[in-house]
Amino acid sequence: MGHPTFWWLIAGAAIVAELLSGTVYLLLLATGFAAAAIAAHLGFGLVTQLLVAAVVGVGSVVTWYLIRRNRPATPSSDLNLDIGESVFVDAWNPDGTATVRYRGSQWTVVLRAGHAPSTGEHRVVEVIGSRLVVDKI
Repeated sequence: MGHPTFWWLIAGAAIVAELLSGTVYLLLLATGFAAAAIAAHLGFGLVTQLLVAAVVGVGSVVTWYLIRRNRPATPSSDLNLDIGESVFVDAWNPDGTATVRYRGSQWTVVLRAGHAPSTGEHRVVEVIGSRLVVDKI
C-alpha cells in the first residue's frame, strides 16, 4: 500500500468519525489528510507529507476556531421557533408568573421586565428553560 492510499484511508476514517460524532473539527483535520494524500501523489517525501498534513489540518482548525470566536452568540427566532408565537394569559399569579397551555402542555409564563401584568394575548420574546418570557400584544 502506497503513501497516497494510506492518507486517503485516514482522511476517510476521519470523515466517518466526524459523521458519527458531529464535530466539524474532524472534518477540518480530514482536509489536512487529503492535502497530504495530494502531496504523496505529487511525489513528495514522507516528511513533507507529514508537514503538509499538520499545516493544512491544524491551520484549518485554528482558522475555524477564530471565525467562530468572533461570531456573537445571540438568540435568534430562526433557532427557536417559539419566539414570536402568541399565548393567551387568563390570570397572573401574585409572584408575577402565569400558567398557560401552549403546544399541548402547561408552560410557566413570565412577563418581560418593565411591563404591567394584564390578561389577554401575549407574544413570546424569549424562552428560558421551561419558562416563556412574554410581552403584551
